[in-house]
Amino acid sequence: MPMNHIINPSDADRRQKTGEAIRFVIVGATATAIQYGVYLLCLKSMGAAAANTIGYAVSFVFNFFATTYFTFRVKASTRRGAGFALSHIVNYLLQTATLTLFIAVGVSKPWAPVPMFAICVPVNFVLVRFFMKR
Repeated sequence: MPMNHIINPSDADRRQKTGEAIRFVIVGATATAIQYGVYLLCLKSMGAAAANTIGYAVSFVFNFFATTYFTFRVKASTRRGAGFALSHIVNYLLQTATLTLFIAVGVSKPWAPVPMFAICVPVNFVLVRFFMKR
């Protein structure tokens, strides 16, 4: 029976953080796909900002429960929920700004979320991890 986790606790910590990062990618990719799918559906009948807002709201609900119970494996609490909501308010504002910027510089509306996600997802990981692990 290996005793590395006893001898070298940093290995166990590293494994835990790696697992969290992998689970975050799975949940984040799923939430992003949900948001992007809703965005594309809504884009047919409304502007990009409104479509993104609706997509974000739908994906937010899935993301909270999946992040709490699957990614970080913690119990939901008011404090964690408030921190999650705060981190997502920051993320939503960053998404809105970057989406608007990419559309303004000529990226087509269906493709503008792609670079937006590339910027916002890593920022969101840091914020969410901070609030969920406190």
